[in-house]
Amino acid sequence: MRTLTRVAGAAAVVYLATLTTVLTQSRVGREVAIPEHLQDGQEFSVPLRDLLAYGQRLFSAVWTTEEGGGRPRTKGTGAPLSDPSSPLEFPRSFNRLSGPDANSCAGCHNLPFGIPGGGGDIVANVFVLAQRFDFLTFDGTDMTPTRGAMDESGVDPRLQTVSNSRATLGMFGSGYIEMLARQMTEDLQAIRNATPPGAAGPLVSKGISFGRIARAADGSWITSGVEGLAAPSLATAGPASPPSLIVRPFHQAGNVVSLRQFSNNAFNHHHGIQSTERFGINTDSDGDGVVNEMTRADVTAVSIFQAAMAVPGRVIPDDPEIEEAVLVGEKRFAAIGCTTCHVPALPLDRRGWVFTEPNPFNPAAPPNLQAGQAPTLSVDLSSDDLPQPRLRPSGGVVMVPAFTDLKLHDITTGVAGDPNIEPLDMNQPAGSPGFFAGNRRFLTRKLWGAANEPPFFHHGMFTTLRQAIKAHDGEARAARIAFEALAPFDQDAIVEFLKTLQVLPPGTRDLVVDERGHHKDWPPRSGRSGS
Repeated sequence: MRTLTRVAGAAAVVYLATLTTVLTQSRVGREVAIPEHLQDGQEFSVPLRDLLAYGQRLFSAVWTTEEGGGRPRTKGTGAPLSDPSSPLEFPRSFNRLSGPDANSCAGCHNLPFGIPGGGGDIVANVFVLAQRFDFLTFDGTDMTPTRGAMDESGVDPRLQTVSNSRATLGMFGSGYIEMLARQMTEDLQAIRNATPPGAAGPLVSKGISFGRIARAADGSWITSGVEGLAAPSLATAGPASPPSLIVRPFHQAGNVVSLRQFSNNAFNHHHGIQSTERFGINTDSDGDGVVNEMTRADVTAVSIFQAAMAVPGRVIPDDPEIEEAVLVGEKRFAAIGCTTCHVPALPLDRRGWVFTEPNPFNPAAPPNLQAGQAPTLSVDLSSDDLPQPRLRPSGGVVMVPAFTDLKLHDITTGVAGDPNIEPLDMNQPAGSPGFFAGNRRFLTRKLWGAANEPPFFHHGMFTTLRQAIKAHDGEARAARIAFEALAPFDQDAIVEFLKTLQVLPPGTRDLVVDERGHHKDWPPRSGRSGS
């Protein structure tokens, strides 16, 4: 397979000349966000700086019907409408619940500092799984399943049960996160492959335990001891069909493998913009009269843009009282057990800081670009030419301080009626009993950048970090009880520590800065320990 490494530098080709889809019609009177699309293959010749800029344009584009915005004949899942006689045309072209529900990715992903790719206010929450309906109305007289009201089981759902309301998270540092998940998947699969019939082995990667994989004497796979992975990663159809054990780092329920899969899903769901790699070249599957709405090269560009986003850092004011509280808070955070799941940093080795497209674990159904279908495009995430700040390798390792273990954990009470339990499980087949049983397991929230990307928790219903801490239960119950048993100052110190974990203003080059954005040595050289 051909591998092309991208580096930024003097543009050998003028950017607009490189985006050469020669238009056969005049531009006069056209209303489109992207007049010329990157054609497949051009992603390998456009200078990296321009590829990132074009990816950001796609992410920020306000799509119009003239270029394929909207999906009159299909659901947000990509499936045909349950009722083709009622297409999603004006005044049914937008629906805040079932979608399309946004004109632009940046319409929701823009916090803080208005950065495209950032998080979102609660007004930007996404109603996950409502897109399986044509046009959600809650009209109790509508008896067609998943058209406007009735769900797959024949029940007329309510606002609180028809979907999972989720906070919009920022994509900062996501290239490092995807590469961590890939390496962990490789490690788990290597352990799986070395497990003979009748044996069992511990699944450990980067110091994180994922339980145990076992095989019966006939070679069939036993996954009941595996921990922290989503159901699709545990699926097996017999001895010759091992569980994939893929670590899925995106979506708060650990459902999505890669930035590319995330992008293919989201552009169709939220905007009605359909990529050729998923829906076909010269195919108008959504019936809007527009084909090739997003090329393979486009999806690569927008994926690389997200992968290359700056990593979060820390803001620690030059105030001795706050500095002391931060030192104490970080120690107490570890002492009460929070770092069992919110692991401060994970090691990215084996040159994992070189991000590649496509992800070798991309799911084939629904289609996403597979390894071997195009040359591999590589980007060094540690490069000074990318948005700052960056993480640097030291001794062949990049430590990624994301405060996560990339595992799923049950952090709810497990009691029916707990508002932190989601009504639907996106990792089960839609309409199945497991789907309607609800979801209690969530990816350990990456805490880097969390402090200035409110609201908090998976549903975004909490306005303070303290509320989010006190909502932890289930597997996190012991840590929450330990927090509540701390002295008031120690509780406040933990909050003060968490407040330092911020997305930094654009252009900041240092990972730790003071309140004015100046470089800050941390921990302080004075020898204060925060004991």
